[in-house]
Amino acid sequence: MAELSILHLILIGLVFVWSGFVRTSLGFGGAVLSLPFLLLLHDEPLVFLPIIAIHLMIFSSWIAWRGHRLLVAENGGRPPAESNIDWAYLVRAMKVMIVPKLIGVVGLLTLPGNVMTSIIFVIVLVYAVGYLFDKPFRSNNRYLDALLLALGGYVSGASLIGAPLIIAVFATHVAAHQLRDTLFVLWFILVLIKMISFVVAGVDLQLIHQLWLLPCALVGHLIGERAHRYMLASRTNLYFRVLGAVLILVSVVGLLAPTG
Repeated sequence: MAELSILHLILIGLVFVWSGFVRTSLGFGGAVLSLPFLLLLHDEPLVFLPIIAIHLMIFSSWIAWRGHRLLVAENGGRPPAESNIDWAYLVRAMKVMIVPKLIGVVGLLTLPGNVMTSIIFVIVLVYAVGYLFDKPFRSNNRYLDALLLALGGYVSGASLIGAPLIIAVFATHVAAHQLRDTLFVLWFILVLIKMISFVVAGVDLQLIHQLWLLPCALVGHLIGERAHRYMLASRTNLYFRVLGAVLILVSVVGLLAPTG
């Protein structure tokens, strides 16, 4: 990014503030809702992906641990009766996702990118409309859920659009107050696998740019924390309604975006 102008660098910093806000307030979206803006400023995905990945690992582990500590404090210093993370469902989902994830990372399976993307966004759109109108789709079919998780795992390994599909399943099975922190633990695991592939492939991790972009993401993170608490405290099912609206936005943009 050394050749970019000061204005471009300022705009990139603002996008990372947005990235931190979305990631923390919703539990996902730090990449999928910021990368399109970043690529408009500098059309080099591998410049930004390692930065986003490192940010996600830092903030996801911080938020999940902080959530645990808050529960301990509320319980008088004793371990809480219920964790802030649904470990049981997380383990079940990882058993389904891990192999497709690895296949996606190493690129052993090739599918037409435009076809796969369109199918995924249509499925996510169906789920998202249900969340927006507080009538979430529930498959009541473990085989369908497993298929969607496997597809989400593969896509998360091969690209950046797997998160909405994974969330569509997780939001059906994980309680709202556990959903964000559970997702953050999942993202940490999935991104760690991706980061190992970056290191093996010799991708520049852009560690120098972490020094000024991490504080930008931190500003968005702090604002996002307040937004997340407000949504959870709302008497209406605001968290899932906002989640549905954002998933619809992602899906429509993904379906309308030119491919090539």
